[in-house]
Amino acid sequence: MGNTAEEKPQIPLLTPYQMGNFQLSHRVVLAPMTRQRSYNNVPQSHAVLYYSQRASKGGFMLSEATGVSDTAQGYPETPGIWTKEQVEGWKPIVDAVHAKGAVFFCQIWHVGRVSNTGFQPNGQAPISSTDKELTIETQPSGDVMQYSPPRRLTTEEIPQIVNDFRIAARNAIEAGKPLVIVHTNLRLFYANILANSLSSSGFDGIEVHGAHGYLIDQFLKDGVNDRTDQYGGSLENRCRFAHEIVEAVTAEIGAERVGIRLSPFADYMESGDSDPNTLGLHLAETLSRYGILYCHMVEPRMETADEKFECPHSLVPMRRAFKGTFIVASGYDREDGNKAVEEDRADLVAFGRLFLANPDLPKRFELNAPLNKYDRDTFYIPDPVVGYTDYPFLDETT
Repeated sequence: MGNTAEEKPQIPLLTPYQMGNFQLSHRVVLAPMTRQRSYNNVPQSHAVLYYSQRASKGGFMLSEATGVSDTAQGYPETPGIWTKEQVEGWKPIVDAVHAKGAVFFCQIWHVGRVSNTGFQPNGQAPISSTDKELTIETQPSGDVMQYSPPRRLTTEEIPQIVNDFRIAARNAIEAGKPLVIVHTNLRLFYANILANSLSSSGFDGIEVHGAHGYLIDQFLKDGVNDRTDQYGGSLENRCRFAHEIVEAVTAEIGAERVGIRLSPFADYMESGDSDPNTLGLHLAETLSRYGILYCHMVEPRMETADEKFECPHSLVPMRRAFKGTFIVASGYDREDGNKAVEEDRADLVAFGRLFLANPDLPKRFELNAPLNKYDRDTFYIPDPVVGYTDYPFLDETT
């Protein structure tokens, strides 16, 4: 009689994958999701439970979008990583995820014009590639948000914003346990340093948020970028800001620790492009030259944050052009996630709402178990438990 374990069909999403220096045990990625529970922009202790619930040995996780500076904010209670207090707030969260054996990257962002003066230092205007005001007022959550007219960054100011991303990347890598030296013996002293350096690293890397109509996207898309300097006009010029950020963060922490998220087809926050296929392909080809670890692209079928629709466009050309790991996101479930991996359209698949509502999502996929339904009404409330850490695990529902 044959071995039934050998005959069990393989689940593509649950096969191992080598992502650069990281050995992953499965291909189910925790997508970056804004949760608005970081009071005063400082990560809180309840995030330790939230992230560790979703961590698994050899799993890959992305943090919620994390601000690179005091001008980067546009939503209440979102975390930052530009102050010492914020870095300290991330440390126990990173430690808890690492204790479960997961790989953890910090997504860093700047919202640009998706903000208002109330979020900005000294009540100043939000900064952007443009001075065109954003007119959308209703968020996917149903909340109404007022946007202030932005101020167009001068050419001379742009290097400072690039530097903010560089420092944020460095802070993310340093968000580990403090180094404690207790030995006076020289041999033990160096052994302690080595042990700490191996066990107390911060985030394993960073993801540059270049998608969804935020600052980098405001430079990339010709629907919003109306500049006439070297950061506007041609495709190469519009991509210059993204390239400079990637170049800065790779120089700071190493290309093997850097990924980027892009949404060339999306028109979030009135940031659409007239030729998204060309834009996406150009970015995949040019960013690949930096040797960065991965490219994380949002499916063209997701024009809004909520609805999936049939779409003639495909990410496959970008997948072929990018030489590193390719991650796809938006609207995936178990069936089409497996299909994407099986057909080699992606190496990894990021899951947002399903992972939010099912902290043990990889296990549920393995067993093809029923999924908890997510509650959209609790996505963005500041409650430290409700809609955050109270979704049941499989063994609690059976």
